[in-house]
Amino acid sequence: MAFLQRSLFSASRNTAIVRSRFQTKSLPLVLHSYSRLASTMAPKLKDPSLFKKDVCYVNGEWVKAQSGKTFEVNDPATGKLIGTCPEFDAQDTKKAIDAAEVAFETFRHKTGRERSKLLRKWYDLMVENHDDLTTLITWENGKPVADAKGEVTYAANFFEWFSEEAPRIYGDTIPSSVPGNRVWTIKEPVGVCGLITPWNFPAAMITRKVGPALAVGCTVVCKAPGETPFTSLAIAELAHRAGIPPGVVNVITALENTPEVGSTLTTDPVVRKISFTGSTPVGKLLMKQCSGTLKKLSLELGGNAPFIVFDDADVDAAVTGAIASKFRSSGQTCVCANRIYVQRGIYDEFASKFAEHVKNNFRVGNGFEEGVTHGPLIHHRAIDKVEQHVRDAEKKGAKVVVGGHKLEKLGPNFYEPTVITGMTRDMAMASEETFGPVAGLFAFDTEDEVVKLANSTQVGLAGYFFSRDIQRCHRVAEHLEVGMVGINTGLISDPASPFGGVKESGFGREGSLYGIGEYQVTKMVTIGGIGPLQK
Repeated sequence: MAFLQRSLFSASRNTAIVRSRFQTKSLPLVLHSYSRLASTMAPKLKDPSLFKKDVCYVNGEWVKAQSGKTFEVNDPATGKLIGTCPEFDAQDTKKAIDAAEVAFETFRHKTGRERSKLLRKWYDLMVENHDDLTTLITWENGKPVADAKGEVTYAANFFEWFSEEAPRIYGDTIPSSVPGNRVWTIKEPVGVCGLITPWNFPAAMITRKVGPALAVGCTVVCKAPGETPFTSLAIAELAHRAGIPPGVVNVITALENTPEVGSTLTTDPVVRKISFTGSTPVGKLLMKQCSGTLKKLSLELGGNAPFIVFDDADVDAAVTGAIASKFRSSGQTCVCANRIYVQRGIYDEFASKFAEHVKNNFRVGNGFEEGVTHGPLIHHRAIDKVEQHVRDAEKKGAKVVVGGHKLEKLGPNFYEPTVITGMTRDMAMASEETFGPVAGLFAFDTEDEVVKLANSTQVGLAGYFFSRDIQRCHRVAEHLEVGMVGINTGLISDPASPFGGVKESGFGREGSLYGIGEYQVTKMVTIGGIGPLQK
């Protein structure tokens, strides 16, 4: 629980599977495929003013914590200090909430077109500062430059998308059952919103929440992740340059005080909405804290995504899709494939091609180094969990065919991309989210069996499968207990698509047309006594 509190808001079978006869000799990733030494040189920004140390953005100003306390943020690749950020407490947070409350009274009355122009300007500034935002993400998160570039584009696109939605917020006209009455609805902003974002997408998670909030007229207090705060603060600086009015966007930081800051956001009656991306246990805690003031909630929580390959699939396409889904950001996303189920008739072929791809095409190292495909994990606790899952699988009879070890020569947070065959349902990876670069391959026989296996978890965020049978595509998609399904693709994220889960993966949707509604309330208006035409 101590870990949950430290990382709070950072963004967490009925049929036996017979082990495959796949007996390919273990394929250790050779050392020359790794960067020999993580670079210790601090990166430089084209615009150094985007690197905000020791300050948070509140009411249009850059301020320190009133206590003067700060916390350190370290490079996960080198362990070197990146910088320090304010350790906000409840009083600091309350000032941000108060600023958002005052700003809401005027910002809510701006037209949709006015809000659209502000979001579009913010989008343009993110595009103009693409390289520096990329650098900050790689520096504090560790993901390779190519991945960080993709995240900046993805993040900026949420501002573009919601800038286009802002002028098109419509109510409804409803036929009344009472003669002489007229009924219509108005969509109104819910109010001040508390946004709590995770470390694995330090740019995209803030824009995916802030974009729709501002589009409808809400103001926000965003708690940046303690592991990766500098990207969020840079985006706040761009908000300032875009002309976002003071108090509309507030970005605050904390590490040890995170539970205190979170409690303030969830219990203050001024805050009318909480949006959180992170672990299921923390989501449950937030929901309990919000109950006292009955806040509107959006929770995007942990996943345990099944990735199913049927024997009628294009095996090469399935391998490509599984690689993209499993190893994106070194497996540190909530929609990464966590359980890869392969139908027995093609298991050996798929496993062989999958293992060969991982062995021959990946390079682990510092994300800034050219050719690196996978960086470090975020911290030692992530490494420990990956190691536990690999050793648990080995102990229970699975075979590590690629990787399976820490890369301590590179640093304490590096781990080999790993492929394990002969997985069974009694292994930890079958029921726990690994959140790391480990692919466990399970064999199955029938469609009914694998759907039951896929659904035998308390969470339901994303699911994937590959098949060329159109009837099967419809059947399986309808029976998977998840909020998002990818068919013949391993990548499903898109600003135009609704993102969210079912069961203990949370509720509410982000992005898309549906993301707007999460920040609105519907007001019904009835006018009576209209009567017939006067004679």
